[in-house]
Amino acid sequence: MADVSLSQVRKSFGSAEVIKGVDIDISDGEFVVFVGPSGCGKSTLLRMIAGLEDITSGTLEIDGRVVNDVQPKDRGIAMVFQTYAIFPHMSVRENVAFGLTIAGVSRDEKERKVNEAARILQMEHLLDRRPSQLSGGQRQRVAIGRAIVRDPAVFLFDEPLSNLDAALRMDMRMEIGKLHNQLGATMIYVTHDQVEAMTLADKIVVLRDGVVQQIGAPMELYHKPANLFVAGFIGSPSMNFMDVEVLEAAGDGVTVKAPALDPVKLHVDEQTYAAHSKAKLGLRPQYLSVPDDASKGTLHGTVALVERLGTETVVNVELTRGGRIVAALSEDKPLDIGSEIALDFDPAKAHLFAEP
Repeated sequence: MADVSLSQVRKSFGSAEVIKGVDIDISDGEFVVFVGPSGCGKSTLLRMIAGLEDITSGTLEIDGRVVNDVQPKDRGIAMVFQTYAIFPHMSVRENVAFGLTIAGVSRDEKERKVNEAARILQMEHLLDRRPSQLSGGQRQRVAIGRAIVRDPAVFLFDEPLSNLDAALRMDMRMEIGKLHNQLGATMIYVTHDQVEAMTLADKIVVLRDGVVQQIGAPMELYHKPANLFVAGFIGSPSMNFMDVEVLEAAGDGVTVKAPALDPVKLHVDEQTYAAHSKAKLGLRPQYLSVPDDASKGTLHGTVALVERLGTETVVNVELTRGGRIVAALSEDKPLDIGSEIALDFDPAKAHLFAEP
């Protein structure tokens, strides 16, 4: 097991800088997820940790040792790729043992490690099969087994579930979570899927254009996003944003208004805002509700679209005084497209972001 530390790490391809001074500290045994949209630099950052990409500048340490110029095989890491990269002409047993075979490990030690990995991943019955006889989830287990037998200090996962269907992704997500609990290993996981990030991570690193936007525990990012990007990226459906004017910033909160919203006091730090300044009000769809008395609703509009998902109903609403908002209602509301609707929210659960 090992700590991983990145200090002012940068990566350029010619004149294009794709990683722009990243600082991240990962503790021994942590499960850390790099998340962000396509092109944000998360896979490049992972490949730099693995030694598959050179570091332009900055320092990378694994277990207290600077490894900028250390070969991948000597870094004490094992990587699981998006593509399974298993050999079709070999059995599962041979695939899992391949790295050990190349390293010249004895037959008895190799057999012991392969059997232990198979036990952990519950695939003892698959060891004599060929990859063509396996499902997608089983093939991914083989790739993970090949990493386990190396007994690495750090596991690296590069979008390992993106080739699986929804049901298999859920199953494998649970398996990877159990694997982390069982091994207690340091794991770094790259994904664009925020559900994977929220459910697996001890700590999430949100990236955008090669810059770290926020680092924190999943629910910290959900409840206290550092900026508009993190607020909009974390959470599904995405947070609603509304342009508002600050009327007053004093006492225990900030009073704002918008064309679609009568003045409301929010419980946020008033020192961040000035009277008559512009700001963005953020409302999570899950924190919007339909009041018993429609006349007392904070927002009024017309139902534009209804998505019934069983456990919740997602409603797109065209606001009467301009704009659109999405509400995720916890119950199966009898709503029809074109019908009038009133929505309310708890000011304590609203977010406010100063205009940049």
